[in-house]
Amino acid sequence: MNVHLTKEQKIKVLNSVDVYHVMQQILLRENKIRRNQEHFWVVGLNGKNKIQFIELIALGAVNRVNVDPPDVFRMAIYKLATKVIFVHNHPSGSVEISKGDQEVTDRLFKVGKLINIEVADHLIITEEDYASFADEGIMDEIKNSGLFEIMGPERKELEQWKIDTEKKRARNESLKEVAKKMKAKGYDDATIKELTGLSDDDVGRL
Repeated sequence: MNVHLTKEQKIKVLNSVDVYHVMQQILLRENKIRRNQEHFWVVGLNGKNKIQFIELIALGAVNRVNVDPPDVFRMAIYKLATKVIFVHNHPSGSVEISKGDQEVTDRLFKVGKLINIEVADHLIITEEDYASFADEGIMDEIKNSGLFEIMGPERKELEQWKIDTEKKRARNESLKEVAKKMKAKGYDDATIKELTGLSDDDVGRL
């Protein structure tokens, strides 16, 4: 789910504090019940380190959340992001980085490397504090870990998935251009949606 960002939140990221300030606002925007679940967000950055999007990938239980690489990187491919930062909350209030957190990040880092999207950091956040993998030196360890290298059939599958996703993005962009022309000619939104297959959000943003 794409997270609505204000103009002030689409900042240039200089350090982990910048990311935390934005993500803390987003976490506090959740109601108390949902704050008791783990969330996993992906923050997409462009080549100038400016936030392009924040997407909520998954909601989990109190102490775990499951994520899959295609879900994690799909929006980054669509938005042509060059870097991503992962963020997830710990409802317990602890920002301790677990072995499981490191393993998930390591695997996703290797997938990002394969499809040319850099995983720059992973933040664990609470309503009042955070921990950064990059600041703790864990991202450097992951880069050199030698674990979770993508090989064989899985590598081919992920490479094909990226190609298919890029094709879908290109088709979608072409449809948006057609929809803009239809809009200019006076077609109503319902007709544009029916003829192009675009979503309500895409048509609404024309």
